[in-house]
This record gives sequence, structure tokens and C-alpha cells, in this order.
Amino acid sequence: MPRTLEKRERSLGEKLFLKGDRCSGAKCVMVRRNYPPGIHGKRKRRAGSEYGTLLTEKQKVRFTYGVDDATIRRYSKEATLKKGVFSSNFWRILESRLDNVVFRLGFSVSRRAAQQVIVHGHICIHGKAVTIPSYRVRAGEVISIKERALAGGSFSDLENRLKKHQAPLWLELDSSKKTGTVLRAPEVEELETIFDVTKIKELYSR
Repeated sequence: MPRTLEKRERSLGEKLFLKGDRCSGAKCVMVRRNYPPGIHGKRKRRAGSEYGTLLTEKQKVRFTYGVDDATIRRYSKEATLKKGVFSSNFWRILESRLDNVVFRLGFSVSRRAAQQVIVHGHICIHGKAVTIPSYRVRAGEVISIKERALAGGSFSDLENRLKKHQAPLWLELDSSKKTGTVLRAPEVEELETIFDVTKIKELYSR
């Protein structure tokens, strides 16, 4: 699986932070081998078709947030029907997912890892376990980790990780209590966007 994740990043030409902290250092595959995977070694990226460009942007969202095609299509439709700008609506839907919030708070090193601890019942909202990664958080909700889970391998380095972690402005992290509070919905300007979600709307409008 690790090599598969690296191949996904290389094929899309973007650092998607699929492997957590490893992606921030010199060991990141996009630092070592920033070219498409294949048996022919280093080569230039081909100029893709218009449809290929749309598909690539969708794939970036799919792999970054760990959601399938049907979910992306559903989110795109929801963002289109909502009042306001499509891109802002779409980003807020993605960012409000519980697995993303657990990752943003620093409780997990990646969204993939966040999905696993949620499914295993280690994450609580207002003290009650929530096992659905796609659960949408709302302002005022408090996210915590089950006490008995803190001693497990999934959170073995949590103490050190939280000391240097900076949560986004729309979330409040209490590193001593190991809890996080949703203050509000995120603004697009606060997000480090690496893809154009308007391409997704265009893709599903065809």
C-alpha cells in the first residue's frame, strides 16, 4: 500500500500528503522522484486532454480526502444546489468531514489513518463515539479521543505530535486535554488548496 500511495502522487504530479509526516521531509516521493511512475524512468509529463485535466482534478480530491467517485459526485451536486459559490460550498463539505477534522487537529498523521481510528470507535463527539468518517461536524462540537484508546498504538506518539501541531483557525485544539472544538466553518482562503474544484463541477456537468 505505501508504494501504491506514492505512485498515485507521482501519476498526478502533486504532493497530496497521503503518507502523513513523511510527505513533509526529504523522504517524500515527490522530492525524490518527481516524475510519473513506470518502467522507462524519468520522463516529461504529457500534455493531457481537456477531459483528462478534469479527471485529474477529481482524482486529486479522491485520493487526498479518501472519498470515492459516488461521494464526490454527491458532494458536487450538493455544492451546486446550495446558495453561494460552488468552490466554497464544496470545500466546506470536504473539510467538515470528521476524518478530515481528526487529521486537521493532529490526532492522526493522515486522513486514511483518521478513518481507521474513527471506524474502530476511538473518536468521540461530546463524549459519544462516532464511527462514521463522513460525519459532518458543526460549530460548537467537541471532538475527543476515548481514554482507553490513548494507550494504543494509533496514538503512541500523540503527545509529542500535538506539541508542535498547529490547528487551522476554524478549529481550537487543547493539546493538554487532547480535545478539539469546531469554532466555525472554514474559509477557502484558509485552506492550502492544491487543486481546482471548479473542474469537478465542470466534469459532472457534461
